[in-house]
Amino acid sequence: MTRILVGPLFVGVGLFLFARAQPAAAQSVIDCPAPSELVGDLEHPAAAVRYLADDALEGRLSGTQGEQCAAGYIALEFQRIGLRPAGVEGSYFQPIQLQSAVNAHAPGGTGVNVIGLVEGTDPQLRSEAVVLGAHHDHLGRGEVFGSLARPEDGDDEIHNGADDNASGVGALLAVARSLAGAPPARTVVFVTFSGEEFGLLGSAHFVQNPPTPLDRTVAMVNLDMVGRLEDDPVIVNGTGTAEEWDEILDLLESREGIPLARSPDGFGPSDHTSFYAHDIPVLHLFTNVHGQYHRPDDHWETLDFEGLERVTSLVEGIVRAVADRSAPIVHVAGAGTPPEEQTGGYGAYLGSVPDFAPVDFGVRLSGVSGGSPAEEAGLRAGDILIRLGSLDIEDLYALTEALQTIEPGTEVEATYIRDGEERTVSITLGQRGTP
Repeated sequence: MTRILVGPLFVGVGLFLFARAQPAAAQSVIDCPAPSELVGDLEHPAAAVRYLADDALEGRLSGTQGEQCAAGYIALEFQRIGLRPAGVEGSYFQPIQLQSAVNAHAPGGTGVNVIGLVEGTDPQLRSEAVVLGAHHDHLGRGEVFGSLARPEDGDDEIHNGADDNASGVGALLAVARSLAGAPPARTVVFVTFSGEEFGLLGSAHFVQNPPTPLDRTVAMVNLDMVGRLEDDPVIVNGTGTAEEWDEILDLLESREGIPLARSPDGFGPSDHTSFYAHDIPVLHLFTNVHGQYHRPDDHWETLDFEGLERVTSLVEGIVRAVADRSAPIVHVAGAGTPPEEQTGGYGAYLGSVPDFAPVDFGVRLSGVSGGSPAEEAGLRAGDILIRLGSLDIEDLYALTEALQTIEPGTEVEATYIRDGEERTVSITLGQRGTP
């Protein structure tokens, strides 16, 4: 085991977090697994996935010991790679205050972003930055929020989050290692976020307290769930946020041999949203949801590591293309609906798990939650939901608005497409937070 002194500052060689601003009585020592005991001779991205998704980190819930271990490991890797610390007081760490209302494990407590950078080589362009980000937190044992496990599956078991989002952190570290060895013209900031699962808390704090000026940040690339490529396309959101994205992606799609499913929307349920809301062009890469999403069996052994390496190569190509071009890419406003303009509240409960690969009309399902109204009505993975009652379901936003409009307990006709055939089934919508 490796001893860690909990706090916001990283000092020395090894996994040490030191709270210089805290009194000694407020500090505590925790034990984290030594990387060598888990990782062996693995290299990134697989090495980070193996470490972060181990049971010893207990699901990396923000503000817990498991998240502290994750942050310490990432900081140690940043140091080993040779990234310059870009957190507070010369450390790799940026503490954030968590919302105790949604995190019962850390009332009034602290999470931590981990930040390092590779300085650009061009004397004029190095003052501009490209941000590559991925969140390192997950659901702990799923007891606070977000677990999709059925009770019989063990809804208080450790949710290791190998794909969500140890995979993104692993890819980020692999790209960092490559760019540290051959820096591009612009500076590249590497950040792993805390608090993503509780409402993008870490990225929201980052854009309010950036290590490099936000008005000199030319783009942000976000990695969230990139470990299940198999033979499917990489889903790329945000292609409408800059004029140059499609040209860049066309070249890389051909070079890497990976099909890309593109969506122009710059807003979504991950950390890129915090940046596009501040007029920064973004891309969000992921390889879609799956049956282990937000469940205890999202283990490291289930990932497609060959595919993860291919995604890593694609990501490096994107970052280099933006960081080395002579002119910055051009921000395009209005690519999607900002979260604050969407209807608030959770509304009625359907239990559908959306597939985020774009379709012409409707919402394709990647699955349904156990015991949910959707499961009881016979909906299943692959169905494309196109209508609830009298409301057309054009896309995920329309589905969210429909569920916020219809009262829980209402029986509605759900229209969907299965195997090219339009079908209708009666569904009684549930109350959010109940089966």
